[in-house]
Amino acid sequence: MDTKQSQNRDLSLEKHVAALMSILAEVHGEDQLALKAGKLDSLELLQSEKIEDRILALERLVHDDPTISGQRTPEEAVQVLQELEDYLADLLAKRTVEEQLEQKVSAKLQERHVEYIKEVRMQVLKEVAGPDNAQTLKKYAELEMLEKRSLSRSTADLMRPQRLEEVVGQEEAVKSLLTKISSPFPQHVLLYGPPGVGKTTVARLALQYAKQKEYTPFSEDAPFVEVDGTTLRWDPREVTNPLLGSVHDPIYQGARRDLADGAVPEPKLGLVTEAHGGVLFIDEIGEMDPILQNKLLKVLEDKRVIFESSYYDPHDPQTPKYIHQLFTKGAPADFVLIGATTRDPSEISPALRSRCAEVFFNPLTPQDIIEIVRSAAQRLGVKLAPGVAELAAEYTIEGRRATRLLADAFGVALYRGGKQDELVITKEDMQEVIQAARLSSHVPTKASPTKEVGRILGLGVSGYVGSILEIEAVAFPSREPGKGQVRFNDTAGSMAKDSVFNAASVFRAVTGEELSSFDLHVNVVGGGNIDGPSAGVAILAAIISAVKGLPIPQDIAVTGEISLRGKVKAVGGLHAKIYGAKQGGVKKVFVPKENLDNLPTSIEGVEIVPVEHVVDFLSQIFPQAFQAESTWPLAN
Repeated sequence: MDTKQSQNRDLSLEKHVAALMSILAEVHGEDQLALKAGKLDSLELLQSEKIEDRILALERLVHDDPTISGQRTPEEAVQVLQELEDYLADLLAKRTVEEQLEQKVSAKLQERHVEYIKEVRMQVLKEVAGPDNAQTLKKYAELEMLEKRSLSRSTADLMRPQRLEEVVGQEEAVKSLLTKISSPFPQHVLLYGPPGVGKTTVARLALQYAKQKEYTPFSEDAPFVEVDGTTLRWDPREVTNPLLGSVHDPIYQGARRDLADGAVPEPKLGLVTEAHGGVLFIDEIGEMDPILQNKLLKVLEDKRVIFESSYYDPHDPQTPKYIHQLFTKGAPADFVLIGATTRDPSEISPALRSRCAEVFFNPLTPQDIIEIVRSAAQRLGVKLAPGVAELAAEYTIEGRRATRLLADAFGVALYRGGKQDELVITKEDMQEVIQAARLSSHVPTKASPTKEVGRILGLGVSGYVGSILEIEAVAFPSREPGKGQVRFNDTAGSMAKDSVFNAASVFRAVTGEELSSFDLHVNVVGGGNIDGPSAGVAILAAIISAVKGLPIPQDIAVTGEISLRGKVKAVGGLHAKIYGAKQGGVKKVFVPKENLDNLPTSIEGVEIVPVEHVVDFLSQIFPQAFQAESTWPLAN
């Protein structure tokens, strides 16, 4: 190779090395490159005039290896520079990609930073202003406006008694309830009685009365929690139970989000805990689910509600203290239960009855209704024309309905143009209300001072409402001797039909005559269903009257089962029956002597006569034909 070629080659290597060095300077920077060359013991080689030394220094800097040594031949130098060029190309490409990624990462970080700033700002705004926005604040304003708009008090609230002294016709029941509630040791109570006689009102006022006594355990803020037993619904899985309380497990809808996220069950307290320290009043308690009643009995015994959940972990540090307390000790539920029902005591759970004292409310009499209407008119601020209260009493025996009739008549009087300050409700106003409501007299059968043959007044009861039964009989000589027939309306019930056959047997013993000599028809007017044998004595008297032509006073009534030996046996529902007789204008009521211990102490306007034997009764209504003796007398 000649000198010129050698010079050209060296010049080419010089340019190549210079180019690579400039690239390294751009990558690392001149100052950093000089420092790096010093660490790699290559600083003198970089400053050498020999191209071989500079190539060696370049090789050490690229590979970052100070141990590389040795001189390269021109051919090897070219190959080394080519390798270094490829390595630097890869390094530059990688650096470019890294720079692009860093730019993208910086851009993303900037975006996230802006979003985070926005989230923080929104959170601060929520903490300051709450969860409301323009729409929710508008709805809140609408609700506030609705709250400011109200009508006057309803007539039901206005005319409801505000003091126990204003409750009409229930003096004994009120006294009995107060003695059980206003005591150092108050009892659970069941209130029995027909609807509309004041059970709910008395229960509300009884707690207020008890709070005034120093010896009762009720505080001034003792709660009165009221609920209707017909509306109490519960889930057997205990997902919901508004009466006793329930547990909302994390998997069920309704659990709080913060608790559900931590898999913490949330107990929901029920009405029994809300009534703690006060009274829980359950209206229509007889309509409650039997299983729910049994659960309530458990709470009455323990005075505490126990919560259970398979999700509860007593060692979970994320569980709030109050939830630990509810699951370990339960929720307090020490209250007095007052349950009201229109059912007969026999239809109420024996277990519930055994834990409660029992108070019975009497049916209201016409005089009670008259007093209720007059008192309600005073609260309403109106005057009544003569006979208005008496007219209302003829069509209802419920205090609630009586006040509703008065309220409707009040509206009718205003409609015809009366001034409210000077309003007088007339009989025509009340009559218009009665006709519009399609009401009929609640006492279709009334007593009279006359006497009739083959007709007698018996007594029946439905629920707690007594009524008068009109029993009649007709007798004709049979067409064929000894082949007389006895007919009785089937709608009166099978037990009433048995009473007819019992009466037929006793008829022969009393009169000495065969009933088969007559065609006899016994009828209960109106087709009333007699639930029980209590019409036996009345049926016998009607038969004797029809056969013998003996008139019966129409201002008396009788109830009692008749045995085949003529004994007058005890019957049920006697209180309601006597009140029903009084409403019908009956002056004297004959009752079984066996019921003497259960008779009312006194009922104004009604004479109660106990009888032991059917002859005791017959001798008083048919004194000309029968004599009261120990033996069974025959007819004169």
